[in-house]
Parts: sequence; structure tokens; C-alpha cells
Amino acid sequence: MSDPDPLAGLDPVVQESTPAIIARALRRAISDGTFGPGDQLGEAALARSLGVSRGPLREAMQRLTQEGLLVSHRNRGLFVPELTAESVSDMYLLRTTIETAALDRILETGVGAETADALDRAVDAMAVLADEPRSAAMVAADLDFHHELVEAANSPRLSRVHETVLVETSMCLHAMSGTYTDATSRLSEHRRIADAIRAGRAGRARALLVEHMDDGHARVRAAGLLT
Repeated sequence: MSDPDPLAGLDPVVQESTPAIIARALRRAISDGTFGPGDQLGEAALARSLGVSRGPLREAMQRLTQEGLLVSHRNRGLFVPELTAESVSDMYLLRTTIETAALDRILETGVGAETADALDRAVDAMAVLADEPRSAAMVAADLDFHHELVEAANSPRLSRVHETVLVETSMCLHAMSGTYTDATSRLSEHRRIADAIRAGRAGRARALLVEHMDDGHARVRAAGLLT
């Protein structure tokens, strides 16, 4: 009898294509505000900055256009979309749909306790930044909470769509960061959602999540930056 192959349990290494790597870098730049709403992305300058040829860059930018993270204006080029009242409302509708679906899946599959632990760690990371309620780091920590929530549902399709929505959400969070004078309400909203998930209170968890989304949407509108 031959010895078992010690490498049999290793998964193949999946190598990302250059356009996929470029697309991820551009998503991150849009998410963190490097490229803000209305900014034009010049192909030549980007290719030089990223050290890539124009072919894979064009493919990456086409991916982001298909995702809605870039828009093409005839004879002008590619731009980061403006934050309009209609687009932000639509984004929050999609985001609420995705995250409540993830929440339902989490509670149906019995992973509420471990999900709540992960969410609590995300809130703890936000609490460390309590003295910087308007900072980019707080925005990133806030997004981590929602990323953990959707990932816990173990649904590749929800996660894939949510990845794009979080980039748009980041744009909104940066826009409304000035509406947070302190971190108290922000931390409390997230903590209550985690507590309701841990307790298995589906109705309360869903209501708190929807309320949190509505509050975020209202803050973006109140920031006065929508076109």
C-alpha cells in the first residue's frame, strides 16, 4: 500500500490576473476617497502611476464601469459618479436588502453567537477610534462591521455584490463624516445589532439594522453634498 500523498490536501494557488489586481487597487482608491465623486480618471496618468500598460488598465476600468463605480461621459472620459439623491437612495435600498438577507441567513443557520463575537470585535475596533469620529480610520472600521456581517452569511453571491456596495457606502460615509460630533451613537447602534443577533432576536436585529441604514441615509442627505 503506497503512502498517502502529503500534498493532496493543498488547494491550488489561484493567481489573479493583472486587470483584477488593478481593479482592486482602483476600488480601494475610490473607497478611501483618493478619487472622490466627480473626479476624472485619466488613463495615461493612471498607467504611469500604477506602472502598468494601458491594455489591462482599460480592462480593469471597464470592470468598474460595469459595477457602476465609474461612469463614461462621451468624448470626456471616465469619472467617479457624483453622489446624487437618487443614486444614494438606491444604494441604501440595495445595501439594506443585502444586509438584512445576510442577517436572516445567519440566524437561520445557527451561527448567530460566533457572528456576534466577530461583530463585537469590529465595534471594539471602532471604540478605539472614539476620539476620531470623523476620521478615515473610523469609516474603515465601520465598514469592517458590515463586511463581517455579510461574510458570516457564507453566501458568495451576497458577498460579491456587497463588495461593490461597500465602495459606494464608503463614499457616503466620507461625505457624512462631518455629521458625527462624537462616536457614542455610532458605537451604540452597531453594538445593539450584535447583541440582538447573539440573543437570536431576529425581528429586533432586523429592525435595528433597518433603523441604522435609515439613519445613515438621513445623515448623507443632511451633509448637503448630494448633487
